[in-house]
Amino acid sequence: MVCDGLDGRIARWTNTQSDFGKEYDSLSDMVAFGLAPAIVAYQWGVVRIAEYGALWGRLGWLATFFYAACAAFRLARFNTKTATSDKRYFEGLPSPSGAAVLAGFVWMMNDMQREGIWPLVLAFAVAFIAGSLMVSRFPYLSGKDFKLNQRIPFAFLLLVPLGFVIVGSSPPEMLFGLFGIFALSGPALWAWRRLWRTRRPPRAAGSGPTP
Repeated sequence: MVCDGLDGRIARWTNTQSDFGKEYDSLSDMVAFGLAPAIVAYQWGVVRIAEYGALWGRLGWLATFFYAACAAFRLARFNTKTATSDKRYFEGLPSPSGAAVLAGFVWMMNDMQREGIWPLVLAFAVAFIAGSLMVSRFPYLSGKDFKLNQRIPFAFLLLVPLGFVIVGSSPPEMLFGLFGIFALSGPALWAWRRLWRTRRPPRAAGSGPTP
C-alpha cells in the first residue's frame, strides 16, 4: 500500500511515467488489492463455512468473487476517468482501502479464534460491502492536493509517529478499524452534501453570485 502511494509520485519526479507503467500498475493493483484479499477470505472462510451446508459454501464463494470483480471494475473505471475526474476525491472506495478492510477483518477474526458460523458470515458480508463501496459513486478524499513543499503543521508531524505506534500496538484491529472508518467516510460525506443542499436557502431571483 505504501509503495502504491509512492510509485506515481516517484515516476513524476523522475520523469519516467509511461503508458506501460500505467497499465502495469493497474495489473499490480488487481493482484495485490483484488485477488489476494479475495483468496485470503476464500481460503480462510469458504472451506470452513461449507461444513454448514453447500449453500453457505456457494454464498461464500460468490462474495469473494464479487469482491474481486468489483476491484477490477473499480480499477478500470479509475483509468478511464483519470483525466476528467476531480483530483481531490476518488469516485468509490480505493482498492487498497477495500483490501485493508477485508484483509484486516479476516486477520482480526483469525487472531480472535472465533468459532461458529457468524464470524464467517460477517467476513463475507464485509467482502460484499467493500466490493459495493469500490464500485459506488461515493466521494472519498484522495489527498492528492497535499504538496510536500507547502508548510506542514507541527501537530501533523506528531500524529505520524503516533499513528505508527497505535497501529503497531494491535495491527489487525487497527488496520480494520482505521480503514473501516475511511470506508464509511464516503457515504457520510455524500449524506452531508445532500443534507447541506436541502437545507441551503435558495438565492433570490436576480441576485448576484454568493461571495
